[in-house]
Amino acid sequence: MTGTPYLTKSPILFLIFNRPDTTYKVFEKIREAKPTRLYIAADGPRKDRIEEESLCTETRAVSKLVDWDCDVKILFRNHNLGCKNAVSSALDWFFSQEDDGIILEDDCLPANDFFFFCDELLEKYRFDTRIRHIGGSNLQYGNTRGDASYYFANMTHVWGWASWKRAWIDYDKNLMKYEQKDVAIQLGKIFSDPLIVETWTEIFRMVKEGEIDTWDYQLGFINFFNNGLTIIPNTNLISNIGFREDATHTLSPDNPNANIPLGELKALVHPVYFLPEKEADVYTLNHDFNIEERRAQEKEEARLVEKNKRKLRNRVKQFFKH
Repeated sequence: MTGTPYLTKSPILFLIFNRPDTTYKVFEKIREAKPTRLYIAADGPRKDRIEEESLCTETRAVSKLVDWDCDVKILFRNHNLGCKNAVSSALDWFFSQEDDGIILEDDCLPANDFFFFCDELLEKYRFDTRIRHIGGSNLQYGNTRGDASYYFANMTHVWGWASWKRAWIDYDKNLMKYEQKDVAIQLGKIFSDPLIVETWTEIFRMVKEGEIDTWDYQLGFINFFNNGLTIIPNTNLISNIGFREDATHTLSPDNPNANIPLGELKALVHPVYFLPEKEADVYTLNHDFNIEERRAQEKEEARLVEKNKRKLRNRVKQFFKH
């Protein structure tokens, strides 16, 4: 949508840390949308990073740049909690005060239409418990799913998103309700590809055992296990500008998900069918989990095993001929 910038109705949680340059770029987009309630949360600097304290201080100064009528609330940690605990506790803090809202991290650059998109859908699906999550990023590389402005999925994208307290209340950073022995069976009810199920099962194990310091996989699993639908726009409304060496997880600037151009909503058309676009999820996971490459490798390994079996059978036959 073109013309005067849209002014958002929803509260925003802005998650920042130690990257002042990307933080200020995202803040300018927030300033353009002028939320009346803005929550800013920041983890503390790590003790083993000498330069990080000054970077965190510079980044936190963004809170002083709010120059419109806005109630600003701040949660700045003195000590580093790590990605998992810092983000999840900030979300707890946010949803303890709001029934719904928009969440942006310091490297998730939104289109102005993102705020309209979230506002409209937060209201439309407020009491529809089938819908648990509204994402802003589209990772389909030009493929359109359905004929509406957005589609439903099982996958949870967190590069710019919105949700409700009613969904966040189920969140558990440690996934205490769920057992490793059950996960593969349950995931198999969502995904038919054994390699996808195998990969998600291993990620679940790593999250449960604390091998990954993150908060977002947990949200995805909880949405899976609650049979929840997520919303993904057919136009990309978030560009991740944080793919670089100082990132926590997104390190390679050559990643095809880095710096995807922002699109524009021409109108907001709603889907008729409340069914997940399985093909879209598989398309994303084929890239994220290297499924096609791994499947080709498995076929090659199976071919070599069969070849060696044939060689062995032939040797045995030759042996008994003598």
